[in-house]
Amino acid sequence: MSATQSDVSIILLDKVADWLTHSSLAGDNLETIVRGFCERIAAAGLPIARVNLSFSMLHPLYDALGFTWKRATGMTVEGYRHDPSGKPERFLLSPYFYLLNNNLEHLRRRLDNDGGPVEFPVLDELRQEGITDYLAFLQSFGGQSTQGMMGSWSTDSSGGFSDAMIAALLRLQNHLAVAAKMAVLGKLADNMLTTYLGGNAGKRVLNGQIRRGDGETIRAALVMADMRESTMLAEKEGRQAYIDTLNHFFDAIAAPFNRSGGEIMSFMGDGFLAVYPCGRHKDPSKIACDAALSAVFKAQARVSELNKDRRSNGLSDVRYGIGLHVGNVMFGNVGLKDRLTFSAFGSAVNEVQRLQGLTKKYSHEVIASQAFASYCGGDWTTLGEEKLRGVGQKVTVLLPKSSGEPIQIDDAYDDVAYDGLSEAEQVMLLHRDAKTRRPLLEKFMQ
Repeated sequence: MSATQSDVSIILLDKVADWLTHSSLAGDNLETIVRGFCERIAAAGLPIARVNLSFSMLHPLYDALGFTWKRATGMTVEGYRHDPSGKPERFLLSPYFYLLNNNLEHLRRRLDNDGGPVEFPVLDELRQEGITDYLAFLQSFGGQSTQGMMGSWSTDSSGGFSDAMIAALLRLQNHLAVAAKMAVLGKLADNMLTTYLGGNAGKRVLNGQIRRGDGETIRAALVMADMRESTMLAEKEGRQAYIDTLNHFFDAIAAPFNRSGGEIMSFMGDGFLAVYPCGRHKDPSKIACDAALSAVFKAQARVSELNKDRRSNGLSDVRYGIGLHVGNVMFGNVGLKDRLTFSAFGSAVNEVQRLQGLTKKYSHEVIASQAFASYCGGDWTTLGEEKLRGVGQKVTVLLPKSSGEPIQIDDAYDDVAYDGLSEAEQVMLLHRDAKTRRPLLEKFMQ
């Protein structure tokens, strides 16, 4: 493919800039903006073969989002999760690291000289793909913001990028940064609410359920879980080791309850409450209770695997108790006028908490109420009748028996492993921590 300066249509590129403005005002998400932008600049005549973009997300779990668009294959998207254990040697030899380490905004390399040496390994890979010219950039979203965009433009044009093309890309890059910043800020609000409140509660708040007292009563299967002997673990392992243990415990036991219709409503110290909303009739109640019980069996397998890993490292087992119940709960905002929390409360929540406490008395990990067990299939063992505080009649409590079918460890424990940082994640972490860049660079060089 060849191109000259006359091939760059200012009119068509202005249309791309206009589209970015309209897309941003319409509240389009970041993926839609990036995909639409890449397709449009290619359609406008710019000989773009590959675009790579990374955005810092200010997400409590994910630090960066990366997009790679290729003219031949379209776009791929990756979320980069934070884990401080990574040490990417490849990243240290990347153009992005060079930009950050030297406080540069742009780096251009011509790749159309056959067999010539290149200082960055990725450029040799791009040359083998037919890329002739490469332009990397770093762009902050402005001010003291910890958000930003960095990436690269690549062409396979026989003449590389002309000055007119570079000028067009730099101009459009500014428009893209504005649109991306709006999308990132919008996603930030959604990310924060979803991560800290949960998907269902987050949507309720975003939809305007924000005043103290706003709420509704729903029926739900309820799961209350709590880690045992946490005080002893904290004293024995120390603060940071205990926090790590608690996070690993939540990864193992809580994750299954955040799927298949369930949602972690709140974390309370070293325990949590999960809800499975359902209708008031038998069939939806059965579906919710079956899903909750299935998650219990998966959670038990995951904790069992976690404890195997802990024993292999000379650590004690993590013990826990789970209570199961079904009933009416109230969803809503409670608290002070200027400090609210969105939570579930009511008599059923109190009852499931007390059922969870009975696991200590009966020395079993899981105890369910008769109301819950009546909706589930499988075998149950009656443990006895208990007087729960605040409940007029005694409650029959039961122990579920596993179906006996083995749970595949890969399926049961698929989220507990912690991967190292990707190259793009390291880029965004260094970008985010620009003020302390030197200590970070020294750490990576060790």
